[in-house]
Amino acid sequence: MSQSVAQLAKSASLISIATMLSRILGLVREQLIAFMFSRTATDAFYVAFRIPNLLRDLFAEGAMSSAFVPTFTEYLRKRSIEDAWRLASIVINFLFVILSTVTILGILYSDRIVSMFAGEFRSEPGKFELTVQLTQIMFPFLPLVALAAIAMGILNSHGNFFIPALAPALFNVGSIIVAPSLYYWFLHHGWDPILGMAIGTLTGGLLQLLAQIPPLLRKGFTYSLDFSWGHPGVQRIFLLMGPGMIGLASTQINIFVNTWLATSQGEGPVSWLNYAFRLMQFPLGIFGVAIATAALPTISAQIATNETELVTQTLSTSLRMVMMVNIPASLGLISLSHPIIAIIYQHGRFKESDTVSTSNALICYAIGLFAYSSIKVVVPVFYAFGRSRVPVLISTFIVGLNIALNLILIHPLGYLGLALGTSLTSFINIFLLFYWLQTYFVQMDIRELAKSFLKILTASIAMGITCFFFHSWLYSFSLTGSIAWRFTVLSCSIVVGLLSLSLSCKVMRVREFNSALQIFSKRLGFD
Repeated sequence: MSQSVAQLAKSASLISIATMLSRILGLVREQLIAFMFSRTATDAFYVAFRIPNLLRDLFAEGAMSSAFVPTFTEYLRKRSIEDAWRLASIVINFLFVILSTVTILGILYSDRIVSMFAGEFRSEPGKFELTVQLTQIMFPFLPLVALAAIAMGILNSHGNFFIPALAPALFNVGSIIVAPSLYYWFLHHGWDPILGMAIGTLTGGLLQLLAQIPPLLRKGFTYSLDFSWGHPGVQRIFLLMGPGMIGLASTQINIFVNTWLATSQGEGPVSWLNYAFRLMQFPLGIFGVAIATAALPTISAQIATNETELVTQTLSTSLRMVMMVNIPASLGLISLSHPIIAIIYQHGRFKESDTVSTSNALICYAIGLFAYSSIKVVVPVFYAFGRSRVPVLISTFIVGLNIALNLILIHPLGYLGLALGTSLTSFINIFLLFYWLQTYFVQMDIRELAKSFLKILTASIAMGITCFFFHSWLYSFSLTGSIAWRFTVLSCSIVVGLLSLSLSCKVMRVREFNSALQIFSKRLGFD
C-alpha cells in the first residue's frame, strides 16, 4: 500500500474503534429506552428528537462539515496557521449566532412544528403535548452538536481522528446516566419519565462538545471574537454549502414525509423504525462513516496538491473497504435479524410482537447498507473537488423518487414500505453518484471494482445462509429459551458465519478480506 492509503487505513481503523464504543453505548441507550418507557412515550421521544436532528444534518454532519473540512484543510496546507484559526473562529461565531436564534424560535413555536410532523398524535390523549415538551427541552442540542462537529472537522484536518470519533460516546453516556437517575423523580412529580431522556440528550450533547476542547487547545487553537462573515474562506464555505443546503432541504422534506407517514400507522411504527435504523447504523457508523471521515481530509489534501492519481487510488481503496465490511454486515443482519433484535431489545416493556415488527424493519433497511455506506464515502469527494452541485441535484431527484416510492409501498407493506423504499432509492443514488464521478472526475477500474463486488456478495450470501440455518438448528436444542441460551446460540452463529465468510473469501481469492484482516490485526495489536 502507498503511504497515503496506509494512512487512510490506519485512520479509518482508529475511527472504527472509537465509533464502535460509541455505537455500543448507543445500543445500550436504545435498550434503556425500550426497557423503561411505553411505546407512546418512545414514539413521542423519537419524533421530538428528529426535529432538531433535521437541522443537525445541515449544520453538523451534513453540508457544513463537508464544506468546512476541505476549506480549512486548504488553509492549513497553503496559508498560515493563524489564518486557519481565524477562519475556524468566524465559522464558530456564525454557527453560534444563527443556531441560537433558530433554537429560541424552535422552542417558542414547538407546538406548530410538532403539528406538522405528528398531527396524528393529537388522537391519543397527552401524546401530542408530551412530544411538544420533549421538543422544547431538546432543541438546544442543535447548537451544541453543530459546534462539536466543527471541532471534529478541525481535529480531523490535523490528523486527529480518535478523540473526535470517541466524543459521541459521551453523548450516549449522558443519556444512560441522566435518564435512570431522574426516572423516579419525574414519576413522583406526576410527569412522564421520558423527560429525563430528553435532559440526558442535552447533557450528552454538551459532553460531546467539551470532550474535544482539550485536544483543540493542544493543537494550538486560538479563538477570536471575529464576525467577518465576508472573509474569503467563509464565503467559499457558504458557496459550497449553498447547493448542499438545497439538497438537504429536499432530504428534510423526505424525512418529514416519512415521519408523517409513520405516525399515521398507529402506535409503534415510529419506534420500530427507529430501533431498526439505529441497529443498521452500527456497521454504517463503525465502517462507512469511519472510512468517509478518514478519506475526506486525505482526498482534500491530494486535490489541493494536484495529486489526481492518488485521489483515484484513495477513493478506490475506500470503496473496497466499504464493500468488504458492509456487504457481509448486511447479509448478517438480514439472516439473524430476529435473534439480534430479541437479544438487544426484548426486555421490560419491549415484547415479542415488537421484536417481530422491528426485525422486519431491520431486514428492509439492511438491504441498502452497502449503498448507504458508499454514499457517505463518495459525496464528500464532490465537495473536495468544489462540485457540490452534482450530489445536490442527484439528491433532489432521489428524494422525490423516495417519497413517491414510499407513498406507493406504504399501502401494501405498511411501515415496512418506508424502510424498503429508503433502501431501494439508496442504490439508485450511489449508482448516479458513481457514474458522474467516474465520467467527469476520476477514472477507477470499474471491472476490478465490479469483480470485487460480485465476489464479496457471493461470499456474503453463503455466510448469510450458513448463519440462518446454523442458528435454526442450534436453537432447536433449547428447552427454556433463556437469554443466556439465546445469546450463546447467536454468538456461535456469528462465529460460524465469519468462518464461512473467511473460507468463501479464500476459495474465491478475495484480496480485500486479507487486507481487512491485516488492518484490524495491526490496529488491535495482534500483528
